[in-house]
Amino acid sequence: MGVITGLFTLLYHLPQIYKWLLQPYYISSVFMTVAFLLVRKIPGLCEHLATQREDGNSCDYDWRELEILMFLCAIVMMKNRRAITMEQHLGNLFLFSKVANVILFFRLDIRLGILYLALCVAFVMTCKPPLYMGPEYIKYFSDKTIDEELQRDSRVTWIVEFYANWSSDCQSFAPVFADLSLKYNCPGLRFGKVDIGRYGEVSESYRVSTSPLAKQLPSLVLFQEGREVMRRPVVDSKAKAVTWSFSEENIIREFNLNELFQKSKKLNKSRGLKEEEQNAVQPEEVDDDDELHPETDSLEPTESKKDQ
Repeated sequence: MGVITGLFTLLYHLPQIYKWLLQPYYISSVFMTVAFLLVRKIPGLCEHLATQREDGNSCDYDWRELEILMFLCAIVMMKNRRAITMEQHLGNLFLFSKVANVILFFRLDIRLGILYLALCVAFVMTCKPPLYMGPEYIKYFSDKTIDEELQRDSRVTWIVEFYANWSSDCQSFAPVFADLSLKYNCPGLRFGKVDIGRYGEVSESYRVSTSPLAKQLPSLVLFQEGREVMRRPVVDSKAKAVTWSFSEENIIREFNLNELFQKSKKLNKSRGLKEEEQNAVQPEEVDDDDELHPETDSLEPTESKKDQ
């Protein structure tokens, strides 16, 4: 039953998957991933390649190449255990496949190794992963607006993501954070983002390091009454982030989003009641004034309560 459900889910999302995969970044990554597999099997080319097989068949993989490919599969499976989104799964596959291809091509022919390594460098410099462009309820801050917005209303709770566009982890987390904003955003609970790769002053003032070695990107910080209450991941004494999974379930549990959302809805209801009371009081005051100044009734096109 689970297999059938998964199959129907895949078929339902198949048009979106095709649209997502038919982007230059993913097309190029797929070809870079299977480059060695294709070279070993292309007729007319594989006959001229070196091999260590006992039968001398250069169009098939030798035992060392199979060993490297099996080790690649094991590494990808281990890394994908902590992956959350499909982008993270594919990112791990593309990254370690390129590393394995470099080793395999250099072992096969140093010229092919240099050529493939040059293609990898050109790919990294020219082809970037596509940014998330889906629906979201997120306010983007700059270095001049973040402090003002967090301090504007003490009743508003903010969950702010500190990110950098060059970070693959931040790009993979973007759809998760956007989905949370669609589910939990309300006037009393807001979601925000600030690019600390662009605004270095924000990185220093909020103590979020952009160094890849610190592994603090992305960082989620909860602000209440303009003050930081908690953040994930936690930073240890050596300024390195403690490993933490940015899954939707972990964020909801750690930040108590359900409880914060319920409190925010109660706050909104109390605000609405106060506004209704104020609106109900104002016309009564006007009626009293009408009674004190009856001469103004003749100037009004509508009837007052006294005339009725």
